[in-house]
Amino acid sequence: MKKEKFALVENKLRDRGYIVSFFDTALQASEYIDSQIDSQTIGFGGSMTLEQMGLYELLNKHNKVFWHHRIPNGRTSKEVRLQANGANIYISSVNGLAETGEIINIDGNCNRIASIFYGHEKVYFVVGKNKIEKDYDSALYRARNIAAPLNAKRLGVKTPCAIKGDKCYNCKSPERICRGLSVLWDKPMTGEFEVILIDEELGY
Repeated sequence: MKKEKFALVENKLRDRGYIVSFFDTALQASEYIDSQIDSQTIGFGGSMTLEQMGLYELLNKHNKVFWHHRIPNGRTSKEVRLQANGANIYISSVNGLAETGEIINIDGNCNRIASIFYGHEKVYFVVGKNKIEKDYDSALYRARNIAAPLNAKRLGVKTPCAIKGDKCYNCKSPERICRGLSVLWDKPMTGEFEVILIDEELGY
């Protein structure tokens, strides 16, 4: 992605009330996030971006991180998700980010999209360049027809998109993972929100 495109989405996000930081690499972004958060409770949304960046291992050294990808012995996924939703800080990626500033996510359990909207002191969105599209319709298309099928395939669910890996079929499968859609038109009124833009392809 050309630097001017990053500048465009940065300006649009700032106009909508977000703090925006840009990094050339995921490593630089990880080091920045690690330097900003200390001795806090942190919730993670389901995200291959965060997995690829090794953020859990980095932050959990000096914070208490709740993530259903790392369930402690004796706890359940539901318990960990609830703890994540009650944490001081929440970190997630996105399924689509429009250059015009809209932030789009699709969820199955909907813990992530519920947590994004309200209740934390600060929310971080960590976004690789592959998530950025030219406008709202393109970002929504990406979330439904690129991110969701890839996640369904990764999870091994029995849905048409997981089997064919090409698009959303708006299926009625009991294992359907796209059950809730969130769109942030602007930064919510309460809490601080920061978008971390990274000039690398990360996640789905």
